[in-house]
Amino acid sequence: MSGHSKWSTIKRKKGKADAERGRLFTRLIKEITVAAREGGGDIEGNPRLRTAVATAKASNMPADNIKRAIQKGTGELPGVIYESITYEGYGPGGVAIYVEVLTDNKNRVVAEIRHMLSKYGGNLGANGCVAWMFDKKGIITVELDAVSEDTIIEIATEAGAEDILTDSGSYEIITDPLDIDSVRSAIEQKGIPMVSAEVTMRPQNTVKLEKESDAGSMLKMFELLEDNDDVQKVYANFDIDDAILEKLT
Repeated sequence: MSGHSKWSTIKRKKGKADAERGRLFTRLIKEITVAAREGGGDIEGNPRLRTAVATAKASNMPADNIKRAIQKGTGELPGVIYESITYEGYGPGGVAIYVEVLTDNKNRVVAEIRHMLSKYGGNLGANGCVAWMFDKKGIITVELDAVSEDTIIEIATEAGAEDILTDSGSYEIITDPLDIDSVRSAIEQKGIPMVSAEVTMRPQNTVKLEKESDAGSMLKMFELLEDNDDVQKVYANFDIDDAILEKLT
């Protein structure tokens, strides 16, 4: 299981959903603004914006917030100019870490990320040092009790999905990034609720953290990175046994 999926499961166990809501809206607004700035405000003609808006709607973001974010991106409303940057590095046990950032202060955020990694036994690497370990994929998440396995497999595969997994307590529908819209639309048309739909970085393989100390440091590092206001998404290729997770959470 990817570190990102594992961490999502951990957060549910820790009951962090409500606390995450405010940060999630901030990140979504940034993504919508940048997508509109780079590809225009037409949702149908801008795939990145279309995905960002769909994710925002699935997260129950008010329509007015979405509209203002688009208008800030297109220049109809004043707004901060964000720069899109990725950082790569390593965590405890050699775990690969890939961080996507939207920031208005590059110097500040690189110093913060370097500090967060080093604080828990990691280090910031050069661009490209771990990117090759991940594949860009679309991932649509649906709760297990929302639909039967046979039904979701039929709908998703007919719409172009590459794979359907159930490893993390929900259906994870894997698509090519270019096919995520068609698969999501097919699921929506059947009235099936989705937890999320996003283009993400999926690790090709995982690093198992067998020492409790390494696992604990990795989780603290991941949480610290995700809590940073400039960080949009964090990906890692760690895996941790459930027995160790129970002790740590």
